Amino acid sequence: MKFAVIQFPGSNCDQDCLRAINGLDGLRAEYVWHKATSLAGFDAVVLPGGFAYGDYLRCGAIARFSPIMNEVVRAAKEGWLVLGTCNGFQVLCEAGLLPGALVRNRGLRFVCDMVRLRIEVPDSAFTHGCPQGTILRMPIAHGEGCYFADANTLRELNANGQVVMRYCDATGATSAESNPNGSIENIAGICNREGNVFGLMPHPDRACDSRLGSADGAGIFLSMAETILAGRAKAAA
Repeated sequence: MKFAVIQFPGSNCDQDCLRAINGLDGLRAEYVWHKATSLAGFDAVVLPGGFAYGDYLRCGAIARFSPIMNEVVRAAKEGWLVLGTCNGFQVLCEAGLLPGALVRNRGLRFVCDMVRLRIEVPDSAFTHGCPQGTILRMPIAHGEGCYFADANTLRELNANGQVVMRYCDATGATSAESNPNGSIENIAGICNREGNVFGLMPHPDRACDSRLGSADGAGIFLSMAETILAGRAKAAA
């Protein structure tokens, strides 16, 4: 099972993603430079966190035009699993693979903290083994992580089960106090309507080892692998 970790100039969580994925049984990850034009030989794509192209203009706005993004868009439309974390989430929104936008945090300050996340979609391609209401812990580190969408888009996201996780407290309740950046409806991560593209502001790559405070992020990568294997088995049947 081979994951492509896309490297943009300014990516700084690519090494975290590579190490996290390569540390999981049966999974392997390799870097793909932003100027590459092929994803041949890979099974899934990860857009890591960081500051792609220095986050000039808007976060992810320049990275969206990198040569490799043509392949990422093609792969997503063909049903490949695509994961975007933090800056990767911003790139996915800029590329039109996910709706809405990430804007400046409430309070206009960079936030670096460990947060709790409530699973809203229990058996998505990225959340196998997580019943609805499961609470995960992952770190965040961003200045523009406030998710925003207009009323119609928000209605569709909720109606179609595209809100995968929300910020919450230790009891699972959502509130302003448990929302670290002001995201609308405490939204921490969403998927596209087809369910194969997932973006979230928290870092699962930094939560794959209990020595770092949480291993909850490993479940996302393992769920992706499970989804891919199930798809292969179905195709072979």
